[in-house]
Amino acid sequence: MLVIVCLMIATAPALAIHAKHASAASDVLLSQPLTVRWRYQSNVTLNLTPAFDKERVYLPLAGGTIVALTARDGKLFWRSDMGGELSASPIADESAIYVASETTGPGNEQRRSGALRALSRESGVTQWMTPLVTPLRGALAIGGGKVFAGGVDGRAYAFDKHTGGVLWSIPFPSPFNGQPVMQAGRVFFGSEDGSLLALEETTGRLLWRFRTKGPVRGPVAVDREYVYFGSGDGYVYAVSADKGRLKWRKRTGAGVEAVTLTGDMLLVSSLDNFAYFLNNRGTMLWKKQLPGRISSQPLTIEEAALFTPLSSSVAVVLSLKDGKQLNSLPTEDELTSSASPIRVGDAIIVTTEHGLLAFAHPSTSAAKP
Repeated sequence: MLVIVCLMIATAPALAIHAKHASAASDVLLSQPLTVRWRYQSNVTLNLTPAFDKERVYLPLAGGTIVALTARDGKLFWRSDMGGELSASPIADESAIYVASETTGPGNEQRRSGALRALSRESGVTQWMTPLVTPLRGALAIGGGKVFAGGVDGRAYAFDKHTGGVLWSIPFPSPFNGQPVMQAGRVFFGSEDGSLLALEETTGRLLWRFRTKGPVRGPVAVDREYVYFGSGDGYVYAVSADKGRLKWRKRTGAGVEAVTLTGDMLLVSSLDNFAYFLNNRGTMLWKKQLPGRISSQPLTIEEAALFTPLSSSVAVVLSLKDGKQLNSLPTEDELTSSASPIRVGDAIIVTTEHGLLAFAHPSTSAAKP
């Protein structure tokens, strides 16, 4: 069995991918009983969050494979092999699935090259491919007709999502291993040297840089005025979106892997095994210890959040109101992946050591092999 260990947040785009705030008319509530609707068995899951659209889940696997599963019942729709290995969490929209991969050169060179592909939703066939000198890392993001990504060589990229053409490629001193976020004409990249970079969406021009003392890997949370993010130095930061000036910072017990904006509150996941809930002024409202490190972005639906702590065999649901545990979802297998939980329709989907589990309300669930 292949287990790839890394610290990465996925999560999110159109990115809102992994911490989507559901509407009041949601047909799934985390606080209500949830049972397994279907399972997809695989011993080669990765630390990469699956992509999804309204109908399907696109699961990345070791060996450069991605499988499309019907979200309603988990049936295999298609399978596509990229070759090499997948290097970043994929993302999907109404027209394609965007997938980053890497291959190792022949002989003793061990030089890794990369590629970005767009796959057909209906068949998994490659629609276009852009070769890259080095692989992309972290997670892909889409917005404004572009695919955004960061490279292991420290380049920030914007690609035309329809053709794969490189719209801009800006070099920086340190590798990227996080997820870009686009908001109001800016794209935010977290870097391994502890920098948060704000780039102009259309040109890639650097607007500002804010430095911390640890790697910035999780997707940032943005409101009208401020950008909220975590760092490996153990702090949560709030900086102005226009100039990158510090508003406040709040200390936690270890590196901060994810910051999720829910309403005007912040849900913070830390490697000290605690979840923190802050207001947008940095005041802590509650904190709650979980049974393992939290290296993935939680899934929020209405007034609850689902966490998948590492080395645990249960996903935990906390109330956003007071941090009390509302529910738990037994996964049977140990949670070893940093892939974030996702919601597709009325199903909650969790990546485990041995595949995917889809949870739903008992009235709509039927466990399948």
